[in-house]
Amino acid sequence: MSLNAQTRWHTFQSQEEINQAALHRILAAADAAIAKYGNFLIVLAGGSTPKAVYQLLAKADADWANWHVYHNDDRCLPVDHVERNSKMARDAWLSHVAIPEHQIHDIPAELGNVDGAKAYAQTLAGVRTFDLVILGLGEDGHTASLFPGHVVNNTADAVPVYHSPKPPADRITISQDRLNNTHEVMFLVTGAGKQEAVDQWRAGVAIPATLIQPPQGVDVYCFGVQLA
Repeated sequence: MSLNAQTRWHTFQSQEEINQAALHRILAAADAAIAKYGNFLIVLAGGSTPKAVYQLLAKADADWANWHVYHNDDRCLPVDHVERNSKMARDAWLSHVAIPEHQIHDIPAELGNVDGAKAYAQTLAGVRTFDLVILGLGEDGHTASLFPGHVVNNTADAVPVYHSPKPPADRITISQDRLNNTHEVMFLVTGAGKQEAVDQWRAGVAIPATLIQPPQGVDVYCFGVQLA
């Protein structure tokens, strides 16, 4: 099957519309997974668009006791640093709902990219296929901490990132293979700054985001970009 046949594009007319669509998609995926498996495994993205969705989730009614939360990447900074994805998710959402603490799996990026990646790979060991992975898209086409020109490291479920083109240089990311081991993927793409990356993606250019192609394909939710 071709790349674009596996990539479903959805456009929205306002920030509120895309936020609500993402919210409903997440809650529906949770209900389906809990009905089927008894739990819901979600992988979070950082960034401003996911943050707005997480703030909506903080006010939602869900079977929180059966949610298990992971992160697709994080920056090697102190735990309480404002640019940590884990801190953003906790401040916006996770600290406000009744997900058991032991089911919130932050990447221990404060340990450094090598030791933190090893620790997170151990956390992911034996974890079943994810139910929903949320991803963003950088202006350079990156997703998670999979960057253009970087060798893709699939040696473990979580791997160190060196020399990130966006600071800080040291990061940890879930590997391409593990991100593809999921039932659903939802990209959240907003803002005109993402236009070039979207154009490249739709033209078949091999930007990092195109590495994420699980068997069921991906859904790209867009606002503020044109789909030619």
